[in-house]
Amino acid sequence: MIEQVVTAFERKDYHTAAKLLKQLLKETPDNPWVQFYVGQLHEVSGKRQEAEKIYRQLLRSTANTKIINQARQGLQRLQEIDQEERQHAISQATSEPSHTELGVLVLEPLATELKTIAAPKFAQIMQLDSYTARLVLPSRGWRLYRTGKVGELQFYGQQLQQAGIPCFWTGIAAIQQIQVFQVKHFSASDPETTVVCLNQENQLGSLTFDWSEVTARVVGLLPIFEQVVDVNSRRQLERKTQTQDYAQFCDLHLPSRNCILRLYDHGYEFQKGIKITSPASQNTVTINWNSLLQWMLPQIPQVKLWSNFTPFAETALDQTEMLGNIQSHIHLLRREKTNWDPAFHLYSGLVLLNGTKIPEKIN
Repeated sequence: MIEQVVTAFERKDYHTAAKLLKQLLKETPDNPWVQFYVGQLHEVSGKRQEAEKIYRQLLRSTANTKIINQARQGLQRLQEIDQEERQHAISQATSEPSHTELGVLVLEPLATELKTIAAPKFAQIMQLDSYTARLVLPSRGWRLYRTGKVGELQFYGQQLQQAGIPCFWTGIAAIQQIQVFQVKHFSASDPETTVVCLNQENQLGSLTFDWSEVTARVVGLLPIFEQVVDVNSRRQLERKTQTQDYAQFCDLHLPSRNCILRLYDHGYEFQKGIKITSPASQNTVTINWNSLLQWMLPQIPQVKLWSNFTPFAETALDQTEMLGNIQSHIHLLRREKTNWDPAFHLYSGLVLLNGTKIPEKIN
């Protein structure tokens, strides 16, 4: 009867082939040729996942060379169809000019027990092996996974979300449109709060806001690099760039104004404005900075704190081309540019644009 199945497939008489296979499955369900043609029937019927499952099972369970070769050819056909459909969908997703701008796709953390379920789905969507997929999915904090055209990132992101894998995508242009004000000091706090600050044109002025406008607080450490002379293994002197210190940053988000109030420890004028600390001459910058943070906490008790910048940065630092398109609005005295600065602004900007959906932790 298997010869009749072969003849039916040659004539593309799939209705007859299906009837014959139904009978053969009752009589010899474990016959590998029967299984192969059931897989082929699924393939021509558009049931590609079922076909792939059978082809892969045959590769594991049979030693018949002809069946193995045909199962491999079946898998190759399925992969080519998937690739063609994927490329067509991506072309459509990037057909509009607004969808061709540069963007980022960010993966959100998954609980360890959920990663086991999500990894095979992630592997299939992103065309990875399951082991690599499991390593890529983050357990804590965001992971910058891919950069590219926003339309393409949206195509992948929507598939991931439908598979239960949390993620989001954002265009770099939206990050660039956020206004950043460099806070010099708080000058008033009752009834509204006023800060003396520099705008993006480095003009000094003031900005008045209500604490209820603040929806997030982002903190992070940015490394300060210095050239040092060291002795190598051959006892020769050599210059190295090493991290000598860290600058502490704190961003307050006012999304209703699409702006960030940016404070950092060596840029805040502790001796001016509202008395937050004891005389600065008696304290270190670190003590003064911690006093400032403690002073702010009662003003924003329910505001989310985002503090996972460093692990995020480690997934973003090698994206030099993308980070080169981001103005950091960070004015540390540096001998050379570093990707840490735009990485912090990217992280903070992503929080402002997407963070209301994904709480990290409350103060």
